Amino acid sequence: MKHVLMAFVFLISFSNQAQDVAKAKALLNEVNQKVKSYNNISIDFKYVLKNTSENINQETRGDVTIEGDKYLLNILGVTRIFDGKTLYTINPEDEEVTISKDNSDDESTITPSKMLSFYKDGYTYNMDIIQNVNGRKIQYIKLSPIDTNSEIKNVLLGVDVQTKHIYNLIETGKNGTQTTLTVNSFKTNEPISKTLFTFDKNKYKGYYINKLD
Repeated sequence: MKHVLMAFVFLISFSNQAQDVAKAKALLNEVNQKVKSYNNISIDFKYVLKNTSENINQETRGDVTIEGDKYLLNILGVTRIFDGKTLYTINPEDEEVTISKDNSDDESTITPSKMLSFYKDGYTYNMDIIQNVNGRKIQYIKLSPIDTNSEIKNVLLGVDVQTKHIYNLIETGKNGTQTTLTVNSFKTNEPISKTLFTFDKNKYKGYYINKLD
C-alpha cells in the first residue's frame, strides 16, 4: 500500500510539473506574440548590478528603442547601434567606435533585439512566484540554462499579467553576480526617425575606429 501511495504522489507531482511548464510556455509565447504585434518599442529602464562577495553595487538608468532586429541602446555612457547586420559601439569617454558583427548567436548573450524571445532556445522554464507591485500583478517565470557550462545560474522574468509586458528581468550568475533590469516605461509604435539605426561617421570625427572581424 505504501508503494502504491508513493507512486500516486509521484504521478500527481509529475502531472503538476508538466502543467506548470505548459503554463509558463503559454505565457511566454503570449508575451512574445504581443511584442511582435508592435512596429517598434521604446523602453526606459533601471539597471542594477550586484555582487556581495566582490562588494559591487552599481545602479544606473538606460533606454533602448527596438524595431525588429534593429536597436539603439544607451547605457553606462555608451551607445550601441545595431542596424540589422553590424553593431556599432560608441564610447564618447574614450572617443572610440568599435564596429563588429552582432553577437546574437551567442546563447549566453541576451541582446535587446532578442530580450523577449531568448527563452525559446537553450532554457527550461517553470512558473515561479506572483508578486503585487504597486497594484500590478507580476507573474515570475524561472528559466534555467540547459547548457551546464553556462555562466548563468538562472533568469527570473517578471511579466505583468494584465498587459503581458515584461516588468523586469533578473539574471543570476554562477559567480554570485545578479543583474536586474526593471522597466520604468514601455512605449509602442512611436514615430521614430528613419535614420535612428544608421551609424553616421561624420558625427564622430576624431574618434578611433576599431573594426573587429
